Amino acid sequence: MATEVKTAALKGGEFLIKETNAQDIFIPEQWNEEQLMIAQSCTDFLAQEIWPNLDKIDAQEEGLTVKLLDKAAELGLLGLSVPEEFGGFEKDFVTGMLATEKLGAGYSFAVSISAHTGIGTLPILYYGNDAQKKKYIPNLASGKWKACYCLTEPGSGSDANSGKTKAVLSADGKHYILNGQKMWITNGGFADVFTVFAKIDNDENLSAFIVEKSFGGISLNPEEHKMGIKGSSTRQVFFNDCKVPVENLLSERQNGFKIAVNILNVGRIKLAAAALGGSKRVSGQSVQYANERNQFGRPISKYGAIRYKLAEQAIRIYAVESALYRATQNIEDAMNSLIAGGMEHGKAILKGVEQFAPEAAILKVAGSEVLDYVVDEGVQVYGGMGYSADAPMDRSYRDSRINRIFEGTNEINRMLIVDMLLKRAMKGEIDLLGPATKIAAELVSVPDFGGEDTALFSAEKKYLKNFKKAVLMTAGSAAQKLMMELAKEQEVLMNIADMLIDLYVSESVLLRVEKLVGMRGEAACAEQIDIMRVYINDASDRINKNGKEAINSFSAGDEQRMMLMGLKRFTKTEPFNAKDARRRVAAKLISENKYCY
Repeated sequence: MATEVKTAALKGGEFLIKETNAQDIFIPEQWNEEQLMIAQSCTDFLAQEIWPNLDKIDAQEEGLTVKLLDKAAELGLLGLSVPEEFGGFEKDFVTGMLATEKLGAGYSFAVSISAHTGIGTLPILYYGNDAQKKKYIPNLASGKWKACYCLTEPGSGSDANSGKTKAVLSADGKHYILNGQKMWITNGGFADVFTVFAKIDNDENLSAFIVEKSFGGISLNPEEHKMGIKGSSTRQVFFNDCKVPVENLLSERQNGFKIAVNILNVGRIKLAAAALGGSKRVSGQSVQYANERNQFGRPISKYGAIRYKLAEQAIRIYAVESALYRATQNIEDAMNSLIAGGMEHGKAILKGVEQFAPEAAILKVAGSEVLDYVVDEGVQVYGGMGYSADAPMDRSYRDSRINRIFEGTNEINRMLIVDMLLKRAMKGEIDLLGPATKIAAELVSVPDFGGEDTALFSAEKKYLKNFKKAVLMTAGSAAQKLMMELAKEQEVLMNIADMLIDLYVSESVLLRVEKLVGMRGEAACAEQIDIMRVYINDASDRINKNGKEAINSFSAGDEQRMMLMGLKRFTKTEPFNAKDARRRVAAKLISENKYCY
C-alpha cells in the first residue's frame, strides 16, 4: 500500500471507549510523492476542463458532461480504485479518497464523476460474479459505458426497502421482467448501465439487477429543475416490461438491501471527502477576495470580523480533514487485515468500511455541514457580490445544500450513528456498558484534583477523556431510562449524535496536531495548535449544550441534578483566548492568500 503507517487495531466506534496514540493515525501531511501527483492531476483537470466551463456544464450543454467524463477516463480518473485486471490502477482506499477530495471542488461535475465511479461502478465491482465484472468493469473504468444507480422511488426516500419496483421471472425462465419507477437518478440522462433495485415477486427484501439501456423498456422524464448541482443529470427512470437476462441478477436474491446499505457506507465517507474539497476551494476564494476588496481605505482582510470568518472556515475544514483521513486509514488497515486473512478483495473492502460505518456516518454529517458553513460565510465575505450570480459564491452556496440530503439525510445519519453503536454494544462487539457503569460511580465520588501535568497537550487530552465520559454518561443513562422507547426519541438521539461527532472530530484534530508537532517541532506548528485549541474549546460548549438538552428531556429530580453536575465537570475547560488564536490563523491565511493548512 502507498501510505506507510501502522495503525492500532481499533474497531469502528471504539474511539468512544479507548485512547488512540497519535503515532498510530495517518495525517494528510504524510502524503507520498505518487499520491501528491495524483492529487495534482485531479486539480489540473479541474482547472483545464471544468472551472472554465462551469456555465456550460450548468446549462447542460448537449453531450458536454459525457465528453468531460471521457477526458477524465483518459487520465485514469474513472479507474483509480479498479483492479488492474479490469483495466484500472488499483490504488488503495486512502489514495482514492484523496482523489475524491480534489475532484470535490468540481461543482456539478463532481457529482457526475462520483456517481459513476462510486454508486455506479462499485456495486458491480464488489458484488458481481466473475462474468459480470469481466463484462462491465473494464468498460466502466475506461468510460466507454457510463453508470448510474437506481434505488430511490417516489414513495421510498429514507425507507429504501419499501420500494415498489417489481421483477417477475418470464415464462421461459430466461429473463426478469422489470416494471417500476425510480427518481432522483444521477447520470440517468446519459447512463448506459443501471444498477436497479427491485423486489422479485412478493419478496420481503430488494434484489439488485444490472440493466443495460440497450435492453429496451426504459424511458426517462425530462431533466429535473434543481436548486443546485444544475449541471448533473437528474432524471426519473421508468421500467416498462424491461427484459433483464437472469444472469444479470447482481449477487443473491433479496441481497439488494444489503448491497444498498454497504454502498451507502462507502458513499458517505466519500461524500465527506468531496465536501472537503469544495470547502477548501471556497475558503481560498474567500481569502483572496478579502485581500482584494477595499473598504474604508484598506482591504477587508484587515478587519477583525472578516478575520474571524476566514479563520473559522479554516478551523472547521482542518478539523474535519483530520477526522476524514484518520477514519480512511482505519478502513484501509481493516481491509488489508481481512485480505491477509484470506478474504476476497471486494468483500474485504465492504467489510472494512462496514466496520467503520459509525465513523462514515459521522463524517458524512460533519463534512456536509462544514461545507454549508464555509459557503454561507463565503457569501458573507463577498458581501453584495456574494449574492450575485456573476460571482463564484452563488454556485457554491446552491450546490452545497444537497449534501445534507445525499447518501441518507443528516437526520437519518445522526440516528444511525447512535443506533449502530448501541447495537454493537448489545452484540458484545464493543464494551460500552463497563465504561458507562464506571462513570455512573464516578458521579458520586470526589473529583480527582491530581497534580498539574505540564506536558504539551496534557490539558487537551484531559478534556477529551472527559468528553468521552460526558457522552457515555448521557447515552448510557438515556438507553437505561428509555430502553425500547429510545428509538422514538429522535431529538435525544440527535443530541447524543452531535456529542459523538464533536468528540470524534476533536480527538482527530488533537491527534493530528500532536503527530505533526512530533514530525516538525512545536514552533513550526503554531497555527495548527491554535486551530486545534479553538476547535476543542468550542466543542466543549456544544457537547455541554447537547448533553444538557438530552438529560433535561429524560430525567428529573436528584438524578437529573447529579448528571447535570457531572456534565458540567466533564465539559469544563480552562479560560482560553480564542480571539487571538483565530487572528493568528487568519493572519497566516491572509499572508499566503489561500487556504494553506
